[in-house]
Amino acid sequence: MKSYPAWKYAVLIAALLFGVVYALPNLFGEDPAVQISTASGDPLPADFGQTVDKALATAGLASLSSRLEAQHWVVRLPDETVQLQAADALKRELPRGYVVALNLASKTPAALAAIGAEPMALGLDLRGGVHFLLDVDVDEAKTKAVARYVNDLPAWLRKQNIRYSARRQAGDAVILEFPDAERLQEAQRAIGREFPELALTAPEAAATPTLQARLSETEARRIVDFAVKQNLTTLRNRVNQLGVAEPLVQRQGANRIVVQLPGVQDTTRVKDLLGATATLEYRAVDEENSAEQAAASGIAPAGSELFYTREGRRPVLLRKDVIASGDQLVDAAATVDQESGTPAVSVTLDGAGAKSMLRFTEKNVGKPMAVLYRETEVATNYNARGEPVREKREIEEIISIATIRGVFGKRFQTTGLTSKEAHDLAILLRAGALAAPVEIVEERTVGPSLGADNIRQGFAAAALGLTLVAVFMMFYYRVFGFFAVAALVMNLLVLIAVLSLLQATLTMPGIAGIVLHMGIAVDANVLIYERIREELRAGNSPHAAIQAGYDRAFLTIADANITVLIGTVVLFALGAGAVKGFAITLAIGIITSQFTAIVGSRALAQLAFARRKLTDVPVW
Repeated sequence: MKSYPAWKYAVLIAALLFGVVYALPNLFGEDPAVQISTASGDPLPADFGQTVDKALATAGLASLSSRLEAQHWVVRLPDETVQLQAADALKRELPRGYVVALNLASKTPAALAAIGAEPMALGLDLRGGVHFLLDVDVDEAKTKAVARYVNDLPAWLRKQNIRYSARRQAGDAVILEFPDAERLQEAQRAIGREFPELALTAPEAAATPTLQARLSETEARRIVDFAVKQNLTTLRNRVNQLGVAEPLVQRQGANRIVVQLPGVQDTTRVKDLLGATATLEYRAVDEENSAEQAAASGIAPAGSELFYTREGRRPVLLRKDVIASGDQLVDAAATVDQESGTPAVSVTLDGAGAKSMLRFTEKNVGKPMAVLYRETEVATNYNARGEPVREKREIEEIISIATIRGVFGKRFQTTGLTSKEAHDLAILLRAGALAAPVEIVEERTVGPSLGADNIRQGFAAAALGLTLVAVFMMFYYRVFGFFAVAALVMNLLVLIAVLSLLQATLTMPGIAGIVLHMGIAVDANVLIYERIREELRAGNSPHAAIQAGYDRAFLTIADANITVLIGTVVLFALGAGAVKGFAITLAIGIITSQFTAIVGSRALAQLAFARRKLTDVPVW
């Protein structure tokens, strides 16, 4: 046998060390914990630890540790019962503005955590929680968009001095009727210039000159995409209020949204929150009266109302008249001001909102205007006996105050912001309310005990699969079977290490992918050993047969793995959720097995037989 390069041994040892180090955190387990952060994302106060300790002491609870970990304050508790009690106590004692989340904190040593070694994340089916699949009514979003043009198009025609005789909405089209064909053509040209997103047609069979305006395919897709994205942002903001440590809110397909909340069991509370109403209001700031005096006395002047800013809780008086509301908001996006080159937020209103905004700004240039956020949420409070009581709560916060620099209506910009402020304000403007109704089409609840059972059963299946494969390989291929099993164990170590390093979410289909991958991984060794047998039957010496078996089986193994990889890529591209988890696990396992099955088992064979005189190869 040819000598084996030393660098290959070095790579093999490095891969083994990598697998051991990054797979090791999965053995340390987790502590029940309570994770605390600010709802606004701001850093916690310097003396926050004292506040937490006081709240726990008041409730008579002892913690394992209480400290700042990765921008969150984490309180580790001895068991799940104390964890729930601590979460309830902290929710009662901490002031509003903090998010208290149940969590499982890893017990990974600091030395491993410092190099990024963390345990794998567990999916909903292994940890327990609730799963919702929401369907966004995109037809309603398009209908609302068309309804806006019923007002916008006539308003534009009146501005251009083009007379029409009737207007109405018919399904997905706006119908405009004109006294004669000449005015119809003028209207078609004027609307085409101002509203390029509309597809205009003039039916010849109509009794009167008629113009039909429909959303173009590009515009319809944009509206649907915007509606789903806005709903996604809104739902994420609402889910954050639940205090779930690792929520999942993501788009699935063209018009569906998946919401997964690990550790949550109260589906009624979640449904109340997902269906909460929220909106935005543009209002004028009352500069004639003192907001501080109104806050001190609790009485606002006639015609004004007292509110507080989200940042800093500063009192501000706003006029009661609403200039424009959130349901009149068509779009909001972070952008860059063309004149100053500074970050800005570009806002688009519908026809009614634009008209009201134009009238207001014509008279109030140089004065401030505020954006008021209103939301009705269902909150859980506690009575004197410590019993939970659910009640509705109104949230009213000023999220932005800006000075009016000029006259504007339908489209305008808010400037004087940092990049982060522009991004955050655009999200808040879009997330004020759901852009289109959502319907829960699938709902699942996985209890924590069922999740623990799934983990035990999954790992029992993996252990049984590994044992059966090991018994068969060592019985049928003897010493070479031992080499194959050693390579398989190394492959599992590297696979778990890669999944842990990437923080891939492990689910039951992922465990199934690991079990399936065990059989696929040893296929490479089977091909090698059968090739060795063929070389022996052809009359080659044992050393030459082993050398040829590894050299000539490589392309066959690569071809087989590539075909399976193609299947996993298709699964990942077309699948969703658990199917993608299965595909990722299987794909990583196949790639690592290509290395361990060839390099790992060959290195063992080289160490065992290279310096020995062989009269036969020890296989059946």
